[in-house]
Amino acid sequence: MMPEITPDPLICWQDARMFQKVMASFGQGGATIDARILDRHVRPGGTLHGEVILVGGQIDQEVESLSVTLLARVEHGEGETADLPFQNVQLAGKELVRAGAQIKVPFELQMAWETPVTTVFGKYLTGMAVGLQTNLNLARTVVDPHDVDAIPIEPVPAQHRILDAMTRIGFKFRDATLVKNRVDGVDQQLPFFQEINFTPSPAFANVFDEVAISFLARPRDVQVVLDVRKRVRVLKGGGLGGRAQSRLGTFVVEYAALGRTNWEQQIEGWLHEVAKPRGIFD
Repeated sequence: MMPEITPDPLICWQDARMFQKVMASFGQGGATIDARILDRHVRPGGTLHGEVILVGGQIDQEVESLSVTLLARVEHGEGETADLPFQNVQLAGKELVRAGAQIKVPFELQMAWETPVTTVFGKYLTGMAVGLQTNLNLARTVVDPHDVDAIPIEPVPAQHRILDAMTRIGFKFRDATLVKNRVDGVDQQLPFFQEINFTPSPAFANVFDEVAISFLARPRDVQVVLDVRKRVRVLKGGGLGGRAQSRLGTFVVEYAALGRTNWEQQIEGWLHEVAKPRGIFD
């Protein structure tokens, strides 16, 4: 008869700890993060306040770094999109996170003036995906925790005034996109720009396919770019055209002089000029 073997509690405990380390290296039972945005909204050029809650896992783990990154989903080809990081803040370097510990790390992030708008009066714009990604890099870990939170970014008053003027002259918001490109003739800092697209009012429906607005804000003013897709009436080979030509118009809105201009009249006057035929192929 074989003698009964009693497991050594120390060996069992060591085996369990080894198993926990292995699982934590694959992201199971390891440290976790949860970012909290403390502001109801933020504006371009403003400061985003938040905090990261770091919770230790089943074992002690060494943190290589903790950071927050602004991500924007941009178009960079026909139907192709990518999440592009455009701002990053390091919150912590090497330190040990004890098992089960909870650490609160506050942060402030200065938003770039050209940061795209994602909400208007709290309503998210269709097509916008701008978020805050929290990155926790752990030593000897295959999978590092990540957390992404959408950011409500409201327009500055000058941007809001131009958007309001568009709706007052009968244009309707359709969607918004971020394009990885540069706008000709304007001072642009970020590697992408935002297009807020409108369907034409009845007065322009027979001439325009769409009108897109891009904002490139700065500390004292905002550059406004109107991109009009104007229908081609006649093709060189004869017949009615099915293509469209792009016409750009740019102007600057100074924050201090925002209320001195009738923007509805200004924008509608420029659109009427663009709508006029200039030749047989226009």
